[in-house]
Amino acid sequence: MALIYEKKNHIAYITLNRPEAHNAIDPETVIELVDAWQDFSEDKEIRCAILTGAGDQSFCAGADLGKLIPLWTGARKPETEADKKVQANPMLAQNALLRDFPMTKPVIAAINGNAIAGGFEILYNTDIRVAAENARFGLQEVKWSIVPAGGSTVHLTRQIPYARAMEILLTGELIDARQALAYGFVNQVVPRNKVMETAERYADTIAKNGPLAVAAVKQAVQENSGKDVKAALAREMELSIPVFLSRDAREGPRAFKEKREPIYKGK
Repeated sequence: MALIYEKKNHIAYITLNRPEAHNAIDPETVIELVDAWQDFSEDKEIRCAILTGAGDQSFCAGADLGKLIPLWTGARKPETEADKKVQANPMLAQNALLRDFPMTKPVIAAINGNAIAGGFEILYNTDIRVAAENARFGLQEVKWSIVPAGGSTVHLTRQIPYARAMEILLTGELIDARQALAYGFVNQVVPRNKVMETAERYADTIAKNGPLAVAAVKQAVQENSGKDVKAALAREMELSIPVFLSRDAREGPRAFKEKREPIYKGK
């Protein structure tokens, strides 16, 4: 199984499960990731996801250079059903990395090891990032005369300072977890054995909040990035009004007044 997908207490756990290959993404992983993201986005009982990698060395080393890339270049003929699907539709790999997959639910990255190439690019589409002390990050594509086209030239300069982003993009050199923290790319750096525990604290907190409000906040931030202020404020209001009129918006203040935990239904 290239991916482990589990659901518990309103949280989805998505684990890249190829530790022997540094959790590199092969065709089977692509198909299973796309299916997992689709299920997560549609399941109204699940409010937050944690994405991580199996083992203690790598979060994700990006695309499997022996299995995935050769399918696109024609150097390898498809052998499995996953191979055939990925070869027929290269955009599936982009959806697996959430590049073109609309996601309004929060995704937390529990970065247990190195996040390189596509393993770095998938992080752009996560909302909170917890990294192990031993983790390293980078985009080495230019070293092999390849463009990091999983969203890197668009997202990285929007998520960290321009000069730092260009250093990563143009040199192809790796940075360590402390540098990623200093650049603002990750939220916390913790010992490796504390990564999942820390990610779960974030997920538990988010899962207790109003799911309609959480989704509207994420959608507003995503849609309004780069818009002029007037248009952005108008869109914020459009997304906020339905939440204000929801049952959950009545439940929240009522629970606060009654000094109890709110019970949100996403309605």
